Amino acid sequence: MGSIELVLAMLLAVVASGYLVRVLPFSLPLPLLQIGLGAVIAGAFNRGVTLDPDIFFLLFLPPLLFLDGWSIPKSGLLRDRRIILQLALGLVVFTVVGAGFLIHSLIPAMPLAVAFALAAIVSPTDPVAVSSIATRTPMPKRFRHLLEGESLLNDASGLVCFRFAVAAAMTGSFSLLSASLTFLWLALAGLGIGVGFTLLVSMVQQGLSRRFGQESGSPILVNLLMPFGAYLLAEKAQASGILAAVAAGITMSYVELSGRALASTRVQRAAVWSTVQFALNGVVFVLMGEQLPRILHGAVLSVAQSGRSNPWWLLVYVLAINLVLAVLRYVWVWVLMRLNRLLAARRGEPRSKPHWRLVLAASLAGVRGAITLAGVLTLPFALPDGAPFPARDLVVFLATAVILVSLLIATLGLPMLLRGLEMPPETAEAREENLARRRAAESAIAAIEKEQQSLLARATPDDADICTHAAARVIALYRHRLDDRSGSGSEAVHLRKADEAERTLRLAALQAERSEIFDLARHLRISDDTSRRLVREIDLAEARYR
Repeated sequence: MGSIELVLAMLLAVVASGYLVRVLPFSLPLPLLQIGLGAVIAGAFNRGVTLDPDIFFLLFLPPLLFLDGWSIPKSGLLRDRRIILQLALGLVVFTVVGAGFLIHSLIPAMPLAVAFALAAIVSPTDPVAVSSIATRTPMPKRFRHLLEGESLLNDASGLVCFRFAVAAAMTGSFSLLSASLTFLWLALAGLGIGVGFTLLVSMVQQGLSRRFGQESGSPILVNLLMPFGAYLLAEKAQASGILAAVAAGITMSYVELSGRALASTRVQRAAVWSTVQFALNGVVFVLMGEQLPRILHGAVLSVAQSGRSNPWWLLVYVLAINLVLAVLRYVWVWVLMRLNRLLAARRGEPRSKPHWRLVLAASLAGVRGAITLAGVLTLPFALPDGAPFPARDLVVFLATAVILVSLLIATLGLPMLLRGLEMPPETAEAREENLARRRAAESAIAAIEKEQQSLLARATPDDADICTHAAARVIALYRHRLDDRSGSGSEAVHLRKADEAERTLRLAALQAERSEIFDLARHLRISDDTSRRLVREIDLAEARYR
């Protein structure tokens, strides 16, 4: 079978996994199911997929990191920035150093630089895997947002540490000063390029659209290409393409608050990105399963490189590495929470003690996934002198096994830990949504009254009553919302379409609602998560009337 048939089979497996995960009578994370389907494909095709590591990195990482940056709630990211940075940066360095030395002591035949590379690539957590488990396990929203924010930023820090470790393994030398300066350039230049590139492309696109108009698919295609452009530009400048893609996504979420994109464009773009994200993440896990038999075979052959002869030592290594990662994460989280409580007490701020089960859940929630797999497959096959890269197959297998075991532990452990745990009510989110709906309704009523006067000035005497009646019905919808008799903007969809005047008034009202919500989000009165959900409701309603 050819490569095209193999790719189509992998995409079909991704589609099938979306249905099977809902059909199976037992709870199973989507990534694990996709890995299993990949292994089935490997047996059916009896061949493996060989990808150039740089191409693999370019194809999968930029859009996934771009979407992570775009979708994460920025208000929560700013509010909990200290904790998230302590997890995303401090925990990664702590894990790389601690796990690197322990892996080297466990497998003395593995060079220290290679052990650090393995520790670095298994240090980042995966937001997709976390979300897959969180959908089936009740979690406090703030706890979930902390995990997502950590996974967004530690992707970059973990992969940068991985790059340094691989460079040390290739050259045989390592300079802390040089590494620190390089890290600063990688981070600052990568962030700057991601922000600047996104702002420049957005300004050019909006200028061209105002002057010449645009095809409906053009802004969506530009948006799809944006993460690749930011990534390639940063890599060309010897900066971090990973951070550039993340920064581009975060910047795009702020560009979106300008409200200049058409409603139909936002609706179509959301559908396109949702499909792309599902396909890319699914193909990564299916590819992992497809390569699993060959990875296992290579690891068995290379187990002698670890100084052992029995293949069962591979299982010992996998369990030991997962235990080390969990213990290091638990220690860091426990110390971090203790320090934050002490600092809060000194500032006179109330700080409740988190439940011990929540602390343990934070340790088990360190799920590895697509980023770990994508990174470890970029390991070079040979050293500069032509010799094989030391223990490459063993490192790839151990990283893949860590992904599988971390998924299994989180799947089995998190539901048991969080079962029966009282979740605090999300009052802030409810207040934000209530504020947004009321302010949007007030703006909508004002816009309707203004548009009504404009229509009456142009209407004939026979049409005046129709226009007045239509305006009264549309205003009644928003009066209900202000009176708290209705909390959903979807009622506009179910009202009978009376005539062209009603349609015009509804469109004017929806535009006013959306503008007010964007204004509230720009001034941080509501979170972008709340604004995105409400704007999507308005966009769908507007698409119906358009």
